[in-house]
Amino acid sequence: MLENYFPILMFILVGLLVGLGPIILGKIVAPHRPDEQKNSPYECGFEAFEDARMKFDVRYYLVAILFILFDLEIAFLFPWAVVLKEIGLFGFVAMMVFLAILVVGFIYEWMKGALEWE
Repeated sequence: MLENYFPILMFILVGLLVGLGPIILGKIVAPHRPDEQKNSPYECGFEAFEDARMKFDVRYYLVAILFILFDLEIAFLFPWAVVLKEIGLFGFVAMMVFLAILVVGFIYEWMKGALEWE
């Protein structure tokens, strides 16, 4: 009975080793010499000019949401393409409806000017 859980235990142990191993190795091997330049705030190679709590334009969030939306679309297309022969015509039509809805949404966003950046 317990031998069924051995692969799960090994998966957890390997995951912990891969995740925590480099951190522990870095603490042991790397020298600890903090200085002013290492501890300074870093943002794109220059000092920050404004407050970190400044407001962003709404268009930034719209573009980010659109990116996530179309990224997820691609994530759905890969498994669909792999099993296309097994799911047949119904799966093909279902994916075309899904893509059509996304294209209509994209065209709507484009026409509303959400992709325009000034």
